[in-house]
Amino acid sequence: MTKIILVAGASGNLGGRICREIIKRGGRVRAAVRHSADPEKNQALIKMGVELIEVDYNNASEIEYACKDVNCVVSALAGLSEVIVGLQKRLLDASVSAGVPRFIPSDFCTDYTKLVAGENRNFDLRSQFRDLLDSSSIKACSIFNGAFADILKYNTPVLNLKDKSISFWGDRQDWKLDFTTMDETAAFTAEAALDDQVPRALHIASFQVSPSKIHEIVREVTGKEFKLQQLSSLRDFAESIQKLRAEYPAGELELYAKWQQAQYMYSMFTTQHPKLDNMRYSGIFWTPAADYISSFAK
Repeated sequence: MTKIILVAGASGNLGGRICREIIKRGGRVRAAVRHSADPEKNQALIKMGVELIEVDYNNASEIEYACKDVNCVVSALAGLSEVIVGLQKRLLDASVSAGVPRFIPSDFCTDYTKLVAGENRNFDLRSQFRDLLDSSSIKACSIFNGAFADILKYNTPVLNLKDKSISFWGDRQDWKLDFTTMDETAAFTAEAALDDQVPRALHIASFQVSPSKIHEIVREVTGKEFKLQQLSSLRDFAESIQKLRAEYPAGELELYAKWQQAQYMYSMFTTQHPKLDNMRYSGIFWTPAADYISSFAK
């Protein structure tokens, strides 16, 4: 029997890719979209083969109706507390009421269960929802993909093509960072959504690469010399983030405030995947670090 997967956040960058990958694998996708959703994005989903159901996410009965006969709910929602905790809780409650057996939360990130509370605001929100999820009767599976590989393109400290530098904190020039492309995250998520036997957590990475290795790859790819540099100790980095956050309280209402971006960097250098579950499903090609970096570094 064809499985029905409900995707929340289907019109987003990751959500749309997850829909595509589920359909590619023979699943049926239902998207719960807001009444105010962009018509062009809705049409793109319909063209892909997605069934749309308009819902008011403040109306429990409408969400429950969207969850009817669904095998798994996948949340690709992004936002602050009102979304990650509040909206996902309403989606969870509706899933349980409708008898949905499985739920994949919006945990597409570093494995925050290893982090100290307060080190990353956005991860703290996911941890709050995790407690709610684990206290419910539904079977949950978090997919931790580390950082999306795209960030390597945006001149962050880890790889700054503009300044020709690769940076690290503490003594972690050889610390392996977990990166996964969005397409490969979506493909793995689609497999997990169709899998009745998923565990509580799965860890994936297209590649695990250290600042030292990035330095080596970029030099080979571009033929140019890049600086490999330590920015500060991890303790000093943490203190500077706390100071930046205190000085910019408006950032509490911003999804990616500068101090939040710094918190992501700190998390990347303080926790790693304990293992990789890449081989759980066949047919997913995992992009090597050198191939990915050479696709944009010139």
